Amino acid sequence: MNDIAIRIEHVSKQYKLGVINTGTFFRDMQSHFARKMGKPDPNAKLGNEYFDGPDTFWALKDVSFDIKRGDRIGIIGKNGAGKSTLLKLISRISAPTEGCIKINGRVASLLEVGTGFHKELTGRENIYLNGSILGMKKRQIDRILDEIIDFSGIEQHIDTPVKRYSSGMFVRLGFAVAAHLDSEILIADEVLAVGDAKFQEKAIGKMNAISAEQGRTVIFVSHNIQAVHSLCNVGAILDKGSLIKSDDIDTCIRYYNNPENMGRDKAWTGSDGDGNLVVHRAELYPHDEIIDLLIEFEIKNPDMDYVLCVQFFNNEGRLVCVNSFSDIVTDEEYAQLKSAGNHSVMLQIDTSIFARGEYYIEFDFAIHCVKRITTAKSRVYFEVFNQRNHRHPASCRENTIEPIWQYEIQA
Repeated sequence: MNDIAIRIEHVSKQYKLGVINTGTFFRDMQSHFARKMGKPDPNAKLGNEYFDGPDTFWALKDVSFDIKRGDRIGIIGKNGAGKSTLLKLISRISAPTEGCIKINGRVASLLEVGTGFHKELTGRENIYLNGSILGMKKRQIDRILDEIIDFSGIEQHIDTPVKRYSSGMFVRLGFAVAAHLDSEILIADEVLAVGDAKFQEKAIGKMNAISAEQGRTVIFVSHNIQAVHSLCNVGAILDKGSLIKSDDIDTCIRYYNNPENMGRDKAWTGSDGDGNLVVHRAELYPHDEIIDLLIEFEIKNPDMDYVLCVQFFNNEGRLVCVNSFSDIVTDEEYAQLKSAGNHSVMLQIDTSIFARGEYYIEFDFAIHCVKRITTAKSRVYFEVFNQRNHRHPASCRENTIEPIWQYEIQA
């Protein structure tokens, strides 16, 4: 295991929803020894065994892979995939339910804003505190103190209690401490996204440098695929608590960017509507920053005043923007779309107007001032990875954007 920094062997983590502990230390110990001896938990709910039943879930399930010394590994996955849980297990913040993690070296981690800081102490005092936790002597910390303070960029506030720091100051100092102290493994979670773009670039450069020059292992979690690609040489993809791929970073990113591999439904087929109008099919065809959206629907009753709109939502379910067909086609074409029969429309979506993240599309086909015809079931998903040409905020004024689609009405 000389060239292995971290070995993760069949690791699983299960949580019991809504329960932190049994209420007393004595009962916690009862439960612990019962599990060790393979006996039923005396403090479990009646009829249930410990960690069993509908009120539990697996955050990680049977994850195994090795991280080599000097590797810069990017952990990729959607929200809830188990990335942060895995980092907490590696950092020894919590213990796995099953399996084991073998670590060869000291770990410095930056998982959450303010992690490892005593809020009543100053920034300078917290540097010494973190160093001593890693087993460093005061004289060792003295030698790199100025470098840490300079990198953090908060020289004027270094003797201020950190409880008065902003989240950005927390991140800058926290990363500076983690990157400069004497550890063989550096872990950085999505917390770096709190910092400004200039500091993120500086932090990624530093992680590259300490890996190349000092041979330190870096574990990096981010939804910013560009940042992951620029820093990491290997990757691991988690989905719903399982490891689905571990390979070089280019291979992992290509795999992750393919919606079919990650279970993001880019196509929907069915029947959504009523006796007046029915949507039969919707499908997305991605082409870099352009996505073609095919919509097939049927007008059964042409004697209605139809409103045909497409709505965009972010992954939190918040409406980002809405476009009406009446804004992007001529009056004659709009009348044609509302005539009786089957219709097929291909729209081009310029994704560079969206911020990075996951989105889904719903169809707001309605009878004007009467009712909405379609439901949320006719929904398709897409994800924006690249922000280089981002032109507009993700939340637009009055939830609308200027028409940006090309369209083609097909027979």
